[in-house]
Amino acid sequence: MPKLTVVTDNRAREIPFSHGSSVREVLDAAGLQVRSGCRGNGACGLCLVQIEAGNVHGPTKNEHLVLSAEQLGQNIRLACQLTPKNDLLIRVINTVSKPNWRDLPPDHLACTHSHHLSGIQSTETGYGLAVDVGTTHISLSLWDLEHSNRLFGRIGLNPQSRYGTDVVTRLIAAGESPEAVRRIARMPLDAIYKALLDMYALHNVSPREITRVSIVGNTPMLALLTETDPQILLQPRFWTQPVDCRLDDPQTWVSVMGIHPEAAIDVISPFAGFVGSDLLAGVLATGLTDHPTGLLIDFGTNSEIALWDGNTLRVTSAAGGPAFESCGIQCGMPAEAGAIYRIDQQQDSTGFHFQVIGGGEAKGLCGSGLVDLIAYLRSTGDLTPTGKFATPYARDGFVVNQNSSDIRLTIGDVDMLQRAKAAIGVGINTLLAKAKMKAEELSRICVCGAFGRHLNTRNAQLIGLLPDVPPERIELCGNTALAGCEHLLLSPIKRVDMESLRNRAVIVNLSQASDFETLFVENLYLQPLRVDET
Repeated sequence: MPKLTVVTDNRAREIPFSHGSSVREVLDAAGLQVRSGCRGNGACGLCLVQIEAGNVHGPTKNEHLVLSAEQLGQNIRLACQLTPKNDLLIRVINTVSKPNWRDLPPDHLACTHSHHLSGIQSTETGYGLAVDVGTTHISLSLWDLEHSNRLFGRIGLNPQSRYGTDVVTRLIAAGESPEAVRRIARMPLDAIYKALLDMYALHNVSPREITRVSIVGNTPMLALLTETDPQILLQPRFWTQPVDCRLDDPQTWVSVMGIHPEAAIDVISPFAGFVGSDLLAGVLATGLTDHPTGLLIDFGTNSEIALWDGNTLRVTSAAGGPAFESCGIQCGMPAEAGAIYRIDQQQDSTGFHFQVIGGGEAKGLCGSGLVDLIAYLRSTGDLTPTGKFATPYARDGFVVNQNSSDIRLTIGDVDMLQRAKAAIGVGINTLLAKAKMKAEELSRICVCGAFGRHLNTRNAQLIGLLPDVPPERIELCGNTALAGCEHLLLSPIKRVDMESLRNRAVIVNLSQASDFETLFVENLYLQPLRVDET
C-alpha cells in the first residue's frame, strides 16, 4: 500500500492508505485531524497542507477558487481535494485546535462583574454547574450552591465543529443516520466530562459532588445535544414554532459526566425556531426589559437579537456564520493566547500596530481583530465599500504580520464578514421596523458573546456592524448566556422570570421579511449602518 508521510510539530508519521481516499480522510482515520469548516467539499478553504515530496494531480476547481496563486505556487493544497495515488510527504499547516479547556477570562462575564451574584441566594447545598453550549465554544462554571459563589469557570471548543462550523451543516450530518445523531450528541457530553476532570485536578472538586446542572444553548445545539430530530430545524414551517428539546434519559448524562447519581439536570428549552434559551438567558442577565428600550445582540455562528421597545420583546436569529468566531477565516483563530484582538492606527498614519492576547508571537486574528483590520483598510482606501481590495492586494490579499505571511486577510475572509454583518443588519432593521422605532431611540445596546469582549465599538460602527448611537449607550457584556444560566441555576425566582420572558416574547422570522434581499444587499456594504426611518 502507498504511504502518506505527515509532518506535524516537526514530527513525522507514516500512514498507509487505500486508493481513492482523500488526504483529509486518511488524516481523520489516523486521528490527525486537519482544521476544517465544511464537509470535505473544499468550500471553507481551511484544511491546508503543503506537499513536500511526491507526485499529485493538479489543483481542482475549488482549490483555484479559495487558494491564492502564491499558495498554489508553494505547493499548498486542500487536504479534502487531494487524492494521492502514490507515496506522498506533506506538512500539515492548519492543525485542528484541540478541545482544550482554559480558565474563563475575568471579563468573560462582564455583566455580572464579580464572582458573587448579589441578591441571589440558592436554597440548595452541594455544587452546581452552569453550561452554555455554543456552536463554537462550550462555557461552564462551577458554583458553591450553599453560598451562591462561583468557584471557577472554563471554556473550550465544541468538538462538534469537525462536522462543520455552521449549524446547518451539523444538522445535515446528524440527519444521515441514528448512529450519527448519537455520535454527535455524545461529543459535548464527553467534552464536559473532561472539563470536570480538569477542574478536579486543579481545584480538588469531584464531579460526583455536583447535584444540579443547568444548560442553555442555541436551538440547533440543544437539538443535537438531546438527540431531537435534526430534520425539524431544516424545515421552514418549524422556524417560528417551539422545538421540544427534551432530555429523555437523564441517567445516561449523569453517567457520562460522572456527576452525582441523583443530580438534577435542567436543559432550558429554546424559545422557538433558531432562537434558543441562550438569548432569553442573556435578556435575563442584562435586565434588558428593566430599561425603557434596549437592543441585545448575541454575536456568534447563530447570532440572536432581541429588541425591547418598552412593551414588547421581539426576538430573531440571523445566520451570522463562523466569521464572528474567526473559525471560517483562513488566518482566524479563537480569542485565546496568540490571537490579534486589537489593531490601532498609528497617529502619524504610517501604518498600524496590533495587540496580541497573552502577548508573545501573533498566530492569527480573532473576531474583534478582524473588525479592526477591515475598518483600518477601509480608512486607508485599501478596501472599497463593496469589500474589494485595491492594488496591490487584489490578488493575494493583505499580509497582517510582516514576520509571518501565514497571517493574511483574503478577499474570501472579507466576504465572509460582510455576509455575517449583513445578516445582523437585516435583523436590526427588521426588529426596529416592527417596533416602529429609530436607532437613536435605543437607550442601550448590549453586545454579547465572546466576540464582543475586545470589540472596538467605533470600528464596528464604521463598517456597519452596530447602529450609530452615542458610544456610552453601548455595553460590552461578555457571555450573557452563561451569566443568565447561572441565575437559573441558583434561583427558583429567576426560573419564574425566565418563563415570564418566554411568554412575553414575540418571534420574528427574517426569512418571511418581504424586503429581506434588499436589506441584505444594502448591509453588505462596509459603511455605517443605515436604519430606515419609520
